[in-house]
Amino acid sequence: MLENYLPILIFIAIGIGVGVGPILIGFLLAPYKPDTEKNSPFECGFEAFEDTRMRFDVRYYLVAILFIIFDLEIAFLFPWAVVLDSIGMFGFVAMMIFLGILVIGFIYEWKKGALEWE
Repeated sequence: MLENYLPILIFIAIGIGVGVGPILIGFLLAPYKPDTEKNSPFECGFEAFEDTRMRFDVRYYLVAILFIIFDLEIAFLFPWAVVLDSIGMFGFVAMMIFLGILVIGFIYEWKKGALEWE
């Protein structure tokens, strides 16, 4: 019984080793020479323009919501299309309800002006 779980245990051990190993090697072998230039904040090679705790425009979040809406739609449409013949009318109605909810989210994004670029 336990021999069935051995490949899973080996896979987990290798995954942890690959994830943690380079971090440990970096901590153990990297030279520690801090100075003011290395520890200073920078933004793309330049000094930081503003405080890092500045507020973002709400359109940033609206675009993120828009991306999630379309990403979910595509992620669920492909498997649904593959099994549409076997799930019948119930599956069709369920997907239409799901798409209706996504359309409501899309209309919300449209009304808030997330699709308008300056």
